[in-house]
Amino acid sequence: MNRILAIDYGKKRTGIAVTDPMQIIASGLTTVATHELHQFLEDYLKQESVETIVIGEPKQMDYTDSELGAVINAFAKALQLKHPTIKIERVDERFTSKMAFQTMIDSGLSKSKRRNKALVDEIAATIILQTYMDRKG
Repeated sequence: MNRILAIDYGKKRTGIAVTDPMQIIASGLTTVATHELHQFLEDYLKQESVETIVIGEPKQMDYTDSELGAVINAFAKALQLKHPTIKIERVDERFTSKMAFQTMIDSGLSKSKRRNKALVDEIAATIILQTYMDRKG
């Protein structure tokens, strides 16, 4: 089987998570500067077989797009054009950053480690991926 990759797209940083090849476990992979995301994905997709890319869909509480919505939609379309054999899926990402922060607290990370925004983004991407996997069944 091929991996599923998830993206928590942000203005400055983008969290990335991935499954194992059997698509059983969702794990944080890394956080990259958003301006380096395209190159990171090109390099990763050359090395690993990915069948689906799940991109967090930022919505307001009333389900309208957030301020980054248009940017992320354009990114998703460009990614689909560049990689037509990879399925692009979207998952509502509301509250994932708060859930990620709570996960850090629950796992006993120190205050200084919880201030690591890159780690929050990576965990948020993992939550997006796990949400997709749960929904997919």
